[in-house]
Amino acid sequence: MRTRIVPPVRPATYLPRPRLLRHLDRALRTPLTLVDGPAGAGKTLLTADWVAGLREPVAWLTVEAGDERPGVFWAYLLRALRGCGALGPGPLPADAAQMDGRLLAALAAELDESGRPVVVVLDEFDRVDAPEVAEQLEFVLHHAGPCLHLVLVTRTEPLLPLHRYRAAGELTEIRAADLAFTPEEAVSLLELHGLGLTVPTARALVERTRGWAAGLGLSALAARESADPEGYLKEFEAGHSAIADFLLAEVLEGRTERTQDLLLRVSVLERFCPDLANALTGRVDAEPLLVDLHRANAFVEDLGHSWYRLHPLFGEILRAHLRVRLPGLEPELHRRAARWLHRSGFLPETLAHGAAAGEWDFAAGALVGDLAIGRLFTGLRAGDLTELFSGMTPEARTPATDLVRAARDLSRCDPQRAVARLRRVEAGLPEGRFPEECLADGTPDPAAARLSRALLEALAARLSGSPARAEEAARAADALRREVPERLLEEHPELTALLLTHVGSARLWAGRFEDARAALTAVVRTPAGPSTALPREDALAHLALLDHLTGWTGRAERRALAALAEEERAGLAGPSGSGLARLVLAAVAVDRHELDRARELLGTADPASGHLGAGARDPVPAAAKALATARLLLAEGKARAAAEAVEAPVAAVEASPWASGHATVVTAAAHLAEGRPDAAAALLDGVSGDQPACVVEAAAVQLAAGRAGAATGLLDSLRTQGGTGPAVAVRAALVRARAADAAGDGATARKLVERALLDARREQLRRPFLDAGAWIRPLLASGGTRELAAGWLTPGPSAARRGERPSPSASPSPDLVAAELSGRERDVLVRLAGMMSAVEIAADLHVSVNTVKSHLKSVYRKLAVNRRGDAVRRARELGLL
Repeated sequence: MRTRIVPPVRPATYLPRPRLLRHLDRALRTPLTLVDGPAGAGKTLLTADWVAGLREPVAWLTVEAGDERPGVFWAYLLRALRGCGALGPGPLPADAAQMDGRLLAALAAELDESGRPVVVVLDEFDRVDAPEVAEQLEFVLHHAGPCLHLVLVTRTEPLLPLHRYRAAGELTEIRAADLAFTPEEAVSLLELHGLGLTVPTARALVERTRGWAAGLGLSALAARESADPEGYLKEFEAGHSAIADFLLAEVLEGRTERTQDLLLRVSVLERFCPDLANALTGRVDAEPLLVDLHRANAFVEDLGHSWYRLHPLFGEILRAHLRVRLPGLEPELHRRAARWLHRSGFLPETLAHGAAAGEWDFAAGALVGDLAIGRLFTGLRAGDLTELFSGMTPEARTPATDLVRAARDLSRCDPQRAVARLRRVEAGLPEGRFPEECLADGTPDPAAARLSRALLEALAARLSGSPARAEEAARAADALRREVPERLLEEHPELTALLLTHVGSARLWAGRFEDARAALTAVVRTPAGPSTALPREDALAHLALLDHLTGWTGRAERRALAALAEEERAGLAGPSGSGLARLVLAAVAVDRHELDRARELLGTADPASGHLGAGARDPVPAAAKALATARLLLAEGKARAAAEAVEAPVAAVEASPWASGHATVVTAAAHLAEGRPDAAAALLDGVSGDQPACVVEAAAVQLAAGRAGAATGLLDSLRTQGGTGPAVAVRAALVRARAADAAGDGATARKLVERALLDARREQLRRPFLDAGAWIRPLLASGGTRELAAGWLTPGPSAARRGERPSPSASPSPDLVAAELSGRERDVLVRLAGMMSAVEIAADLHVSVNTVKSHLKSVYRKLAVNRRGDAVRRARELGLL
């Protein structure tokens, strides 16, 4: 008897938790307190630890199963109250049946009139399921006045009118979420068991156990017996552990056969609702059973809107138990779940359960039929989907499985194998539409399959460097869009965005710049979201390259920065695209003679990484990297290395006019630098006037080789498709200036150099003047040209010091998305420009130094710099300061 009316002794491994003790102190200000949590949550020991520190008398009663009779319950409770001195001496009722309203009123009156606070703790109150006892207890609580503080420790909500106490602010609650251990608390608890763990390891264990006290304690006991405790805690099998024994005994055993069957079957699900559970059991009683399990804190968590999930450890244990009790049923349960989820529109879970059931034809059919095959290339779950379909067996041989295999081939940059599969898909697709019952079973509609095939054809064409095939795929897609439900196109904007990006890239490769710009601009205007982040980034980077190839250096930089900002907004770790944005920034840095920065950017831009998969060699970024590297090497005086950088041909079905043209110019410049002007001039005879940037550089090489007529002829052949930018104009003006200077027309040469300086200063283009040669130096050292060059190209008082602002570059097009700094990042940048240290900035803004450093890292990333001075300079160039 005495053991029931005294708090339990706390073991040596008990960890006091001040945050919960402080929470419980509120119980002294409210009449009712509820400590509600599942078995093993640490409710009893927490409450015992709290009452041990109280000055008020405490009446403790551990309720047992036989106490549901009112007389028995009250006999024990009166004994506990007298034992702590809360009640005076008096006869206990000899017969439990004598417990009536008169005695309850007398008890409430005595507690009220005593004027002494008393705390009554009823542990394991969930064992009392008699409504009469709950009504009597609430009567005493209501009439005992402010001296009585009732604490109920329970696994289920009691029958008391909690809503009334909650609305009146007279209820203190500690729930399962409060009882869960934090990673830091878990570290301290495991130390009491003689285990020293790092916080990351403890965090992983807390995630797996959801901070459940018994789970942590039992895991610690088992880990102490292991030769590698930390390894054990990372990988222990929950289904074969002391935790399994505990949960099976405390939660599963004693439940009805129907409830046990329900729990075993839903253990294969990450989450479930009553209808889904019914699909797995073949019954219709899931809803009341799940409600009761949740109310009983039976490790069934309510996610809201009638969705539930099992505690992770409980789920693991139930799955192990399922394989023993119902061997061979698990795949069938996954199959039923996949079909229910597919009918209900939950595609990711449909695919997961279809794969788990080995139903690859169904899973691939669902992916293709939903027009979601683009998710294999973009979105935050692309890696998960690729991993999921990596287990697809050779026996799965349908058009849908071949489409998925082709997508995987393309992600590994194997367009030849992918195209062979796509040909087989086309041959295997029937004409017309499928009946609804076929579609419901996961078989994709032929139109959806063909549209998915068009997307993959466009990507294969892009990777192969075949613009004609990309255009053919685009035309097929346009026709097929009318045959698929509009709803699916709206739900999967990534399909259209990816298709247009591939077509735009292929058009760019072909040198059809304006057509490419139209397709890529449409992608940038696609609504932002996780599924479209990578196509938008890719399109922005391609637009940046287009701007650079047509001479719009400043606009190219802004677009490249916008591409990197898109990457950051999507929450993607590290370079996730082809690296093209960084390649454009490197090319811009070379044009501005910022060679260290160019070298650094080239080191971080890898066309072989990103969403097209390891080993991908997309022709556009591959060519861009080769050319940017070659130009950097030329600027460093490494002519032979520059020529070698563009020697390796880019694997492509069709040659690119701009890629081959620029490679030719680089090779010619290398020949010229090594003293072979005739070889350089001979290379340039085939340069086309359709590529203005190539033409002006070729003209410069021709003129340096002593072929003034050829140089002038090249400039006269220029066809400026859609307009060219300052970089082309600057180089063209310098070529004509050199020709005029050689002809003795100094006045014309000076005017042309002045015009070039005006255009170049806006874009900070230094490289054209450094490449011009010795003839330009006298012109830059005298007259008006010296003023125009001073401070940014040659030593001298800069325009900035005279208070002048550089003229803005050409207005950006409407689709441009600028790299934006947050308000706080701007605050930090302004103070950085004022030469303040991180400590001074932190003090000025009333934030921590670490916060300042975090903002600085973000600013550096958005501005594509790595140093404070570069950040300030770049911000000024972009008009951010």
